[in-house]
Amino acid sequence: MTPITLESIKADADALAAKIATFEAQANQPAAEFYFPEVTIHLRPGEHYAGLIVGKDGEPSHHLVLLPGQAEDITWDKAMEWAAKQGGEYVASLPTRREQSLLYANLKDQFEEHWYWSCEAHESESGWAWYQGFYDGTQDDYRKGNELRARAVRRLIIE
Repeated sequence: MTPITLESIKADADALAAKIATFEAQANQPAAEFYFPEVTIHLRPGEHYAGLIVGKDGEPSHHLVLLPGQAEDITWDKAMEWAAKQGGEYVASLPTRREQSLLYANLKDQFEEHWYWSCEAHESESGWAWYQGFYDGTQDDYRKGNELRARAVRRLIIE
């Protein structure tokens, strides 16, 4: 056990004073505000509203809509092509990893308990891409040539 000294007590007091000063400075900061502009989201038959994606700056980025249908036993390259054709007059693609997390949280019941490709290739392994497991929520990477499932989404950008 370390003996208690006057110096250690003063050091603890200085550390506590610094924490109190930080806390008081935070209390004087204005509260954060988030503005969500009213928007009407039109869903076509079979589409599901997944939720709002928040950008890195904390501001709303876009609304996410899950499109109907899925591709089964498809490589990543083919899944990317398939998803791009699913939106009709809207731009569609495979979801990002963040979007897949939202889909898992809000619309898990719209997916079978399988692995689904994301639109994100692995950062350092060109032959690999990311997927989401809709049975347990895991995300991992897999060879692009392997066959998984795919779902398409469309994004409504908030301006």
